[in-house]
Amino acid sequence: MKNSFPIKRQRKTRETEVEVVFHPYGSGKAQIETGVGFLDHMLELFTVHGNFDLSVRAVGDLHVDYHHTVEDVGITLGEALAEALSERKGIARYGEAVIPMEEALAAVYLDLARRPCFIKRGEIPVEKIGLFDTELVAEFLKSFAMSGLFTLHVHFKYGQNAHHLVEAAFKALGHALRRALTPIAKKEALSSKGLL
Repeated sequence: MKNSFPIKRQRKTRETEVEVVFHPYGSGKAQIETGVGFLDHMLELFTVHGNFDLSVRAVGDLHVDYHHTVEDVGITLGEALAEALSERKGIARYGEAVIPMEEALAAVYLDLARRPCFIKRGEIPVEKIGLFDTELVAEFLKSFAMSGLFTLHVHFKYGQNAHHLVEAAFKALGHALRRALTPIAKKEALSSKGLL
């Protein structure tokens, strides 16, 4: 990857204003303020476990609900990742992680080739975690993968506590992405096509 870091991306619509600053090879520093407390917590976990540096500032129409803010943060973070990846050369490309949190287990598998796809398996056992609609977890992950132009499979294996299950998934996302971003000796794209 030849880009200079960190990468800054902004998104402004009639519903939200989002600014993301992302460093894929950071030290785990997170500064997250989206107005959605549960999302802030999950993004901090993602950052720490991926050893990235991530700053997110978002102002959205939270009086409607959290949907637009969560989705647009995912879109903007995905765009920052896509820019950071540049030509996607000299990196491991694939990453996976299976993370337990007490009784819960979640797994993430990803491929940083430009083949955007999001697959979710398993269910979160409740509709809300506090004020947060758990269906928005998939909305964030889908937006991140589609805008980041990568393949993302997230498996909610099992768990009774929804907070634990989602937390395990975001930690796994950080670990899997860090592994996929690992520099390798091969300076070209890790593909028989020569291009990701």
